[in-house]
Amino acid sequence: MPMTPQTLREDGPETGAPGDRRRWFALAVVMTASLMDLVDVTIVNIAMPSIQRDTGASFGALQWITAGYALAFAVGLITGGRLGDIHGRRRLFLLGIAGFTAASALCGLAPGAEALVGARILQGATAALMVPQVLSIIHAGFPAHERGKVFGLFGAMVGLGAVLGPLLGALLTEWDLFGLGWRPIFLVNLPVGLAGLLLGRRFIIESRAPRALRLDLVGMALATGGLLMLLYPLTQGRELGWPLWGFGLMAGSLPVLALFVRYERRKAARDGSPLVELSLFRVRSFAAGIGVQLTFGVVSGIFFLVWTLYLQLGLGWSPLRSGLGGVPFSLAVSAAAGLSVQKLVPRYGRKVLQAGALVMAAGVLLHLGLSAHYGTGIGFWQMTAPLVLMGVGMGLIVAPLTDSVLSQVPTEHAGSASGLINTTQQLGVAFGLGLSSVAFFSVVDDGAPVGQTVVDAFTRSLWWVAGGLLVVFALMAALPRRVPEAAAPGAQERSEPVEGRVLVG
Repeated sequence: MPMTPQTLREDGPETGAPGDRRRWFALAVVMTASLMDLVDVTIVNIAMPSIQRDTGASFGALQWITAGYALAFAVGLITGGRLGDIHGRRRLFLLGIAGFTAASALCGLAPGAEALVGARILQGATAALMVPQVLSIIHAGFPAHERGKVFGLFGAMVGLGAVLGPLLGALLTEWDLFGLGWRPIFLVNLPVGLAGLLLGRRFIIESRAPRALRLDLVGMALATGGLLMLLYPLTQGRELGWPLWGFGLMAGSLPVLALFVRYERRKAARDGSPLVELSLFRVRSFAAGIGVQLTFGVVSGIFFLVWTLYLQLGLGWSPLRSGLGGVPFSLAVSAAAGLSVQKLVPRYGRKVLQAGALVMAAGVLLHLGLSAHYGTGIGFWQMTAPLVLMGVGMGLIVAPLTDSVLSQVPTEHAGSASGLINTTQQLGVAFGLGLSSVAFFSVVDDGAPVGQTVVDAFTRSLWWVAGGLLVVFALMAALPRRVPEAAAPGAQERSEPVEGRVLVG
């Protein structure tokens, strides 16, 4: 006989009732759904050359296959989280996973590049409904003394996604199941999504915020419009010959975004429910941290797309060899992330994050030098050292960064602040994918560029990545020297939980 899900308020006495075994099944469901999202982000890049060959996609379309997802996900994150607060996290999670599964089917069945871009945008938008609910469901379903263990499992799952995505993408593309080529990288989500939908209906307990805010639809429209005006011509400009209207759109995005800021201030003063809590930017460490997240997202967006194209189009590696080539990086990220949080940051504080930026920049420059020296003859082992350096640097940054950024934010705004951090991170990825039009695609021509041309474009892109990491290092000087105990992960129990996503492609 099916159980009827009860509704919990976060301040209610039943929240996280230890006698309810269903919460562990619910944990498995939401973690699997989150893993599906993480793998989907990383699985696509490895199949890009195959998608291009099969669909005849232009380089602009390839950018939008990833940038469209990132932009839709970023713009929808805050709204998705707030909808969960208002209408129930279980309800929005189930709606999101159902939409994500349907969008995955559309991606796998897409007849051409344009349809695939549209399906990816839909996939990003539905992920924005699903993902914000995951840690909120965990927060509402588990008592404080169990959350450390649960969030540890969640962190391990993030590391698994970083390694599993490229390998699964490579295997599915290489195997060419049923003659479908790259399409199984999306269709694999169908059985996972359907199982998550059925099990989620049975085991996830409904929860809502005790005082949910109203949606800021005008703010959402202004933010989306301003960002599209900036990103669309940046991504498509090279293919279209940099038309005058493109520069006009980019210039016009500035007053639109300025109007968004002004409206948000008025909205906050009028009813206290803006889309973005602008008062947070008065906190020096938070404002600097947002800059770090944005720049780090740009760096990641550029590198992971062009690196995959470099391996397959420049060096002629197969998808499987390319996927295996990223394993040293992913393992280094996971190992350094654990060491950073448990041993280094408690002792050395901000210096660990700054060291991470410099170590990662050193790895990028080493990769640049080796790529320029060996050209198309570079081998796997010659590439391993710079990738391990980059992975160690990223691991030192990504795990402790969120706590550092939130350390001086008032507790009552921690939920809004964490949502802004995730949104900014994803926007950075979208902007990085757009900037790859200038950094990488301006060197290669549409068609079938191979060999040294792609290598030259890749080494040029690495200068952009190294420069971005130096900006990250400079911005980190405004972060607090040490994270006070009140801002450590346990302090988040009084607020919305914080979700961090490792940007591993």
